Formats: sequence, C-alpha cells, structure tokens
Amino acid sequence: MNAPEPYRKTFLVLSIVIPVLVATLFRVKVEGYDFRFLPSIYASINGLTAILLVLAFILIRRGNRVAHKWTMIVCIALSATFLVLYILYHVTTPSTAYGGEGLIKYVYYIILISHIVLSVAITPLVLFTFSRALGGNFERHKALAKFTFPIWLYVAVSGVVVYCMISPYYK
Repeated sequence: MNAPEPYRKTFLVLSIVIPVLVATLFRVKVEGYDFRFLPSIYASINGLTAILLVLAFILIRRGNRVAHKWTMIVCIALSATFLVLYILYHVTTPSTAYGGEGLIKYVYYIILISHIVLSVAITPLVLFTFSRALGGNFERHKALAKFTFPIWLYVAVSGVVVYCMISPYYK
C-alpha cells in the first residue's frame, strides 16, 4: 500500500495562493528600480527548464529514478526562481506592447494567451505530481505526469518563444 501524499493540503493552498498572488502583484507598481535585464534571464531559465524536463523524461524512461528525481527537483527550483524574477520584473517595469503586425501579431497572442492559461494550470499539476512521487505513489505519479509533462514543457518552451517575439520591442 502506498503512503499518503505528503504536503497535499499545503500544495492545494499553494495552487490557489500563487496565481492569486501573481494576479494581485500585477496591480502593484514599484518605482525606482531598473530590472529591465530580467526577461532574458527568466527566458533562459525557461529554456533550461525545458531542456531538463526532456532530460528527466529520458532518465525515467531508462529507469534512473534517482537522477530523474534530482533533475525534477532542479526543474521545480528553476520554475520557482522564474516566478520570483517574473514578478519582480512586472512590479517594477511598465508592460511592453507587442509591435508586430499582421498574421504574426495573431500568432504571438495565441502563443501568449495559451502560455498564460497553461502557466496557471501547471502550478497545481506540478505540485500534485511531485507530492505523489514524494509519497511513493508512483503509479498515480506516473498517471498524472503524463498530463503534467507536456503542459509544463509547452509552458517552458512557449515562454522562450514569447520572449523572442517581444524582445525587439523592449525599451
């Protein structure tokens, strides 16, 4: 029999608090700081996360649970770091409007909106997938990871794509 999922209640609370906190902080503006250098850093973090997610997938397919576990912990830490830097940037820096025109503008907004929606959904998915692994519920972990992995990978990759598309318009 598998152990209960540890931190289930904590992760449930975090799954609600994190998106609400991010949405709330978007209304806060702090002046006097220049963090315009952050988007390239957090886009790089997204890119590294995507690479490590693929590596973790390969590792678990090869049966290397220990390396998979540590790679996933690094991915979670990178995503948490991304979130802190992302919030820091957005509370200190005015929003940048996308300057592309025509079809590419629609492509940008489709990618951006899907990225935002799925980034909200990925938080509880990652936390509960992780909790199942921590509790040793590997069958349930694997079942949820089948959904979590492609969504998390999409969010990481689309974050880089969004950055590449909007970076020419940063001031």
